[in-house]
Amino acid sequence: METFRVRLREKAPIVASAAEIRPSLAAGYDAASRGPRLSRWRAPQSGPNALLGAALPELRARSHDLVRQNGLADGIIWSVMVPNIIGTGIRPQFSTSDRSLDADLAKLFDAWTDESDADGGLDFYGQQALAVASMLEGGDCFGRLRFRLPSDGLSVPLQIQLLEAEYCPEERWETLPNGNEVRGGIEFDKIGRRVAYWLYGRHPLDWNASVSVGDLTPAPVSAQNIVHLRAIRRAGMLRGEPWIVRTILKLHDLDGYDDAQLLRQKIAAMFAGFAYDSSHGEAEDGEHPMVAGATAADGTTMAALDPGTIQELAPGQQITFSTPPRPGDDYADYKRDQHRLVAIAAGILYEQLTGDYSMVNDRTWRAAVNEFRRRCAMWQHHWVVQQFCRPILARWADLALLSGAITLPRSIDPARLRRATWVPQAWPYINPVQDVEAREAEVRAGFKSRRRQMQEAGDDLDQMDAEQAADNARADDLGLAFDSDARRPKGRAASKPEPDPAPVKPAKR
Repeated sequence: METFRVRLREKAPIVASAAEIRPSLAAGYDAASRGPRLSRWRAPQSGPNALLGAALPELRARSHDLVRQNGLADGIIWSVMVPNIIGTGIRPQFSTSDRSLDADLAKLFDAWTDESDADGGLDFYGQQALAVASMLEGGDCFGRLRFRLPSDGLSVPLQIQLLEAEYCPEERWETLPNGNEVRGGIEFDKIGRRVAYWLYGRHPLDWNASVSVGDLTPAPVSAQNIVHLRAIRRAGMLRGEPWIVRTILKLHDLDGYDDAQLLRQKIAAMFAGFAYDSSHGEAEDGEHPMVAGATAADGTTMAALDPGTIQELAPGQQITFSTPPRPGDDYADYKRDQHRLVAIAAGILYEQLTGDYSMVNDRTWRAAVNEFRRRCAMWQHHWVVQQFCRPILARWADLALLSGAITLPRSIDPARLRRATWVPQAWPYINPVQDVEAREAEVRAGFKSRRRQMQEAGDDLDQMDAEQAADNARADDLGLAFDSDARRPKGRAASKPEPDPAPVKPAKR
């Protein structure tokens, strides 16, 4: 056996910075490659607020302009998003465990909804719709809770003033003398809680000579008196971005493309001809003899080429008709594909955006609309209920109790006044017969309770039961029979209960 001596040298460890190691490791992902294919892609690295804060004024301005002038942008918000998220309103169903108290609260809240708007133009459910539309268009919407005096005559001394995103200056970033930080116009305390919103007294872009300097100087308003509605797309995101931000460039370009195509079609529809006379040059006065209204050398007057005009030409003249280009055969397909991209970016369906249902049947439409409704349910809960409805109801319940508008039994905890299930407007049936049968089967099989079914239908079970009882009692008094009466077989008339028969005596033997 041969033996070898080996001398080992101890080398110093190789130390490399993270910046040197990261590019070599990132090459393991093709999407992170810096090769020729992606060499010009320089994606900015930023937190959730740095890039957005710098771009928000321009994004808002372009979003407002598109919604104001572009039918597709306006349709995304007002024809699709708002009607499906809000509809006729997301309503509370109180659950304090006291049915009488729940009925009183529902009656009081219903009366207050007509008084809720500080500007006096909408009810509470109309404010929900306007708040969502303002949030989608501008990125944020603020609701300022305005407390009123008993002498104002409101059922509950509270009103809501809706404010657009521009009321809160996103460019305001500073550290206050008390140690609080203002970030994006929102003041945070030392443990990160929102304590105030810095707001203008008037809309900063809607000023006139009567606006004072104080109105254009933001001042802090307690966060307890502000509800902030926005779509949070990244953790730590302070302000919202306009919902159509990913469609702005596409919609702008499509609008210009449509204008160009329309102009080309208008030119093509004109029967235009041009007369040439090679035997004459410019007239003495500098006017070309072939211009409409001019006189040729032989005394012939040229007329404008109106529909049906026959122009008599002098010898040596000829007419050449224009042949403008026509739109390509793929124009409709191209527009359809672009509209699909816009719809996807906006989170809606192509058919909802364009009104074109020619390529779907009932099965494909059901599958597509169920996906859209799932998204709407998510937006309803995360946006409207969590950020808007619940904070407003909490303050409303406190003021209803303090003002004496509601009397609370001693056995009920005041915190229960805030308990409510927020129920949106029910979705319309896609196939009424099948949908109703499916709902009935779910209740009979025990998969869902009647209360849950009624909530999904946008109704209140207690109210529905009271109405059913009243209908049945009236039908019994009038001797009427309806198939809707589930107490008896269909078609059998209601009848008053007969007295128990007298006991039969046993016969004597």
